[in-house]
Amino acid sequence: MSNDARIFIGAGTSAQYLELARANRHGLITGATGTGKTVTLQILAEGFSRAGVPVFLADVKGDLSGLCQAGEAKDFLIKRAEAIGLSDYEFAPAPTIFWDVFGESGHPVRTTISEMGSLLLARLLELNETQEGVLYIAFRVADDEGMLLLDLDDLRSMLTFLSENAAEIEREYGRVSAASVGAIQRRLLTLQAQGGDRFFGEPALQLADFMKQTFDGRGFVNILAADRLIESPRVYATLLLWLLSELFEDLPEVGDPDRPKLVFFFDEAHFLFDGAPKALIERITQVVRLIRSKGVGVYFVTQNPLDIPDDVLGQLGNRVQHALRAYTPRDAKAVRAAAQTFRQNPAIDTEAAITELGVGEALVSTLDVKGVPNMVDRVLVRPPGSRLGPADPAERQYVFGRSPVAGRYDKEVDRESAHEILTRRADEAARQAEAERERKPSPRRSNRQSIGEALAKSVVRSIGSRIGREIVRGILGSLSRR
Repeated sequence: MSNDARIFIGAGTSAQYLELARANRHGLITGATGTGKTVTLQILAEGFSRAGVPVFLADVKGDLSGLCQAGEAKDFLIKRAEAIGLSDYEFAPAPTIFWDVFGESGHPVRTTISEMGSLLLARLLELNETQEGVLYIAFRVADDEGMLLLDLDDLRSMLTFLSENAAEIEREYGRVSAASVGAIQRRLLTLQAQGGDRFFGEPALQLADFMKQTFDGRGFVNILAADRLIESPRVYATLLLWLLSELFEDLPEVGDPDRPKLVFFFDEAHFLFDGAPKALIERITQVVRLIRSKGVGVYFVTQNPLDIPDDVLGQLGNRVQHALRAYTPRDAKAVRAAAQTFRQNPAIDTEAAITELGVGEALVSTLDVKGVPNMVDRVLVRPPGSRLGPADPAERQYVFGRSPVAGRYDKEVDRESAHEILTRRADEAARQAEAERERKPSPRRSNRQSIGEALAKSVVRSIGSRIGREIVRGILGSLSRR
């Protein structure tokens, strides 16, 4: 097998490789803090990039930004390379694109409310079943009325409309309680405080920009700055799940390609599953199971294999297990569970080895070219060619300034959507109301109104809308000047 068709991981009783043709069968990197998970992620990202495979990864601790810089010839790296027979070891950076939801350490990552969808948004807001139903109605009404839900202002305006026209809405869509709307609005305020207002909007991310190659055929490594984002773990998990879902929906079927079209590393993976409802776990499992046929490999990185549900764990064919410590009964259970997932090697006591591994050592079992798990081996992981540790701000800025997507996402766009339409209709309704007051009273007509008519009138009654606030400020201002 040619070395350009596989990634060298390290050496134990034999050299261990990750076959590119089986890299879309997903993977798992586990181990306690400080045992080498980040370096394993780094060397795999470098290997995929050299093979022309674009990579997406979340940089939770800030260490992975060093991928954009060449490493330094330090003694312990040179000795590790010699120990595992890495004769062509060289230092080189990986082509890198930086991303950041907050737009501070990379290109902004945005999506629209509509693209996120009601299910993921309900999970993000931690809604109960009744509140989730109200949110779904808001999406349906916006769709039926031809209004875009792009940002949080759009959703808030639509929820205000639902609350004010609950009777009309109920006849066509179902019950909308003021309490549920109020609860959702409060959650939206919390989300905004966590940076959600930066995440929702346009220009929305085009996934094709995660799948770029350099002129010489290397895959770009897309690094999401997540050190601040991880402080809001639900936002972090929902963002990454949305990315997976979009890839699943958008990419064509390719079966098992000779190498993946994209590899996705999900660091701190337990945030995806902690407290997730059953329906969402089923969705994650479905996406992980089926997305490999789209040529996408998903690699979960977490401390404990018990963090991953069994239905997902069973989909992860390529495994790198760093050291675990059995200090508690749960720790001991995790060690046993990890050992049992490997194809056993008669020469290794797998369960004992997991607790004895040193920093930079791992138990490795990957799929062979036929898709069969190799026997587990105790491996010294190869040293990276890029820098261990973070890039400094000046280095990041240099890379950012030469990004292939420079200028595409850096300026926010605010086109007409639900909030603007409701505001305009409110303005028109206010003018009509004023004109009617100046005319003679007209004969009474039916009080029943359509959803569309209610939509045209609702924001006039809402002091929460922009036009409402402007009217109130105008009235209060005129009073204060008297």
